[in-house]
Order: sequence, then C-alpha cells, then structure tokens
Amino acid sequence: MQALPKVLEPLETQRLYLRSMNANDVEALFAIYGDAEVMRYASDDPFPESATVLVMLASVEQLLSEGRSLEWGITEHHSGELIGTCGLHSFKPEIGSAEVGCMLARKAWGKGYMREALGVVLVYAHRTLGLTRLRADIDPPNTRSIRLFKRLGFVYIQDTFYEYTFN
Repeated sequence: MQALPKVLEPLETQRLYLRSMNANDVEALFAIYGDAEVMRYASDDPFPESATVLVMLASVEQLLSEGRSLEWGITEHHSGELIGTCGLHSFKPEIGSAEVGCMLARKAWGKGYMREALGVVLVYAHRTLGLTRLRADIDPPNTRSIRLFKRLGFVYIQDTFYEYTFN
C-alpha cells in the first residue's frame, strides 16, 4: 500500500466529479447529513444544524492531513451540485485494506450515481493506493446499499461486513 496523499486527488466519471469539500458545500452537505431518511443507517444521528457540517469538514481536513482518511464530495457534471460523499477510511497498511463509506442525497437516489462514484474510487484505491481489499459495514436492513455493494463485487463476510478483493 502506498502512503496516503495529504491532498485529495479529484476523480471523474462520465456524469460525476469527485473533489475536496469546503465551506461552500455546507448547505448541500446539511441537506444530506441533516436528512433523517438518508442517515437512517449511518452510525451518527442526523446533524441538528448546518453548523455541524463545519465541524465535519474540519475533521475531514484534519484526517486527510494526517493521512488517515480520504473523503470526496460527489458533484454532478451538468449542475455542479454536490449530491453525496464517499471515502476511504480505517486503513490497515499491513494487510492493504481500507473501509469504504458513502452517503447520497435522497433526491439523487435511484440514478446509479453512487455505483458510478464508488466504481472510480475502487479503481483509485487499487491502482493509486495499492490496496488489495476494501470492506463495507452495512446494516442488514439497508437492502439498497447491500444490493449496490454486491453489484460492485463485494461479498458478504460476516455480521454487517462485505468485502471486495482486487485481483
């Protein structure tokens, strides 16, 4: 596994641009992280106010500078609007693995955006970072996420864990 970058490299797909997030994204991020339905299966409660997004952004920046996490904002090419986030966390360099996580605005559900975003993140994880495995922690009732990760090639391991192994 390569050392994690201290600056987030933007990634691009046909319909999406994945980039660093900043204070200009507070409103769009609060629409995601403040939505109880979006946060239903997250490990945190919905954000109570938009100021909480600023705390999150500071944490994202600090974890990046420490080489502990990579978190992209997902924007649509045609509108430039931020519609979600995805990232790599909990790196285990000794076994070449990391955990992948994602959130998507409810208005963007059902359009294949997260599958597209995660696809480019998987390529980056393997080709650029040299990871050999990714893990996703998905609550059993979150059937939409389970279907998504299975379509990407993740397989059930145990409890709430799904794993993807690069060939």
